[in-house]
Amino acid sequence: MDGHDLAEVAGAIGIFAFITTVITVIIVQVGATIRARAALAREAEFRKMAETGIETQQQIEKQLAETARSLGEMEKRMSSLEKVLLTVE
Repeated sequence: MDGHDLAEVAGAIGIFAFITTVITVIIVQVGATIRARAALAREAEFRKMAETGIETQQQIEKQLAETARSLGEMEKRMSSLEKVLLTVE
C-alpha cells in the first residue's frame, strides 16, 4: 500500500462519515417536524374541545335560568291555588 491508497481509504471513510452525518441530521429534523405538526394538531383539537365545552356550559346555564324562572312562576301559581282552596273549604 502506497500513500495514494491510504489517502483514498481515508477519503472514503471521511465521505462515508459525512454522508452518514447528513442522513442522520435529515432524519432527526424530519422527525422533529412531524412531532411539531402532531403537537399543533393536538393543540388545535384541545382548543376545539374547550370551545365546545364552554358553549355547552353556557347553554346549560341558560337552561338552568329558564328552569329557575319556571319554578318561580309555578310556586306563585301553587300559592294562589292554595289560597283558593283554603277559601273554598
